Amino acid sequence: MSSEVSADVEYMARALTLARRGLYTTDPNPRVGCVLVKDGEIVGEGWHERAGEPHAEIIAIKQAGDNARGATAYVTLEPCCHTGRTPPCTGALTEAGVIRVVAAMEDPNPLVAGKGLQSLRDGGVEVVSGVLKSQAESLNPGFVTRMRHQRPFIRVKLATSIDGKTAMANGESKWITGDAARADVQRLRARSSAILTGSGTVLSDDPSLNVRDLDIGRQPMRVIVDANLSTPETAKMLRLEGSTLIATASEDADQAEILVSAGAEVICLPAGPDKVDLSALMHHLAAQEVNEVLVEAGSTLCGSLIESALIDELVIYIAPHIMGHDARGMFRLPALEKMADRISLKITDVRAVGDDWRITAIPKHNAE
Repeated sequence: MSSEVSADVEYMARALTLARRGLYTTDPNPRVGCVLVKDGEIVGEGWHERAGEPHAEIIAIKQAGDNARGATAYVTLEPCCHTGRTPPCTGALTEAGVIRVVAAMEDPNPLVAGKGLQSLRDGGVEVVSGVLKSQAESLNPGFVTRMRHQRPFIRVKLATSIDGKTAMANGESKWITGDAARADVQRLRARSSAILTGSGTVLSDDPSLNVRDLDIGRQPMRVIVDANLSTPETAKMLRLEGSTLIATASEDADQAEILVSAGAEVICLPAGPDKVDLSALMHHLAAQEVNEVLVEAGSTLCGSLIESALIDELVIYIAPHIMGHDARGMFRLPALEKMADRISLKITDVRAVGDDWRITAIPKHNAE
């Protein structure tokens, strides 16, 4: 590895570390970090914190001052070349005198998608792309999925006993896992744009589905899949900070109005009796700039999502308990009669979280 390539990797790794500081706050924008280097020294750093506030490049340029002239900029995402909530970063980089830009990945946003890098080249800036690309993409799975597939990245969280049960036969489920695992779930919620559940969970548990113990300056949208509008107007989440969206297949305008008056937004996505079109819901959420969806739901909705090939990642917390044959499972699916019908997963991470174990996996069709 040449010294220049080695330096590019080193400084890009630093830029990615900076970008992760915006893990909980940049939504709906991507998490981006920038490092300015001149004569082998870092002269400016920045990361994007919130939508509408300066991008990482602008913060790094301001910190560098006159030292930006003749510097190399390491950016985890291709600099923007269009005016959105803020002016384009490509112009700011060229005006500051940056002579080389190293980008981890091209921006999948069609408004940019290579145009930013070309704009820099046209301005006489040397451009390199693809340094630590996979790490940069993994930092923004929701933004990348939304731009490429017009739907959010869908992560399903499940808490289960060691025999694969998520609740007792009567629905009791508090608490399967320990304090450390529940704190870890709060971090998953904090990075999410929306938290999705089903009406059955609302009726049985009346959950809050909000971020607690972490001050991130916002609350993820709460989304209830409720085919028949059975969510009660007294549901706890309707009274909490943040918005609640109810997706239904019911055309009961009177009940919808009751829920709207209680604080919900209601959208109708008809897809046959007693069922909400989940793909249509995900496209709707993408149009609302929802990047990452965390699913905390029962076996029926989780089963429907996996049947529809809409799950990008599973995060399963396994507690050292046995709950017995009659307890409820993770997925309600049609009977699988042959081994060939199995839904295969690729495990990407296994680690202890307190007394429990966390397994992260992706459906195999997504891994190929």
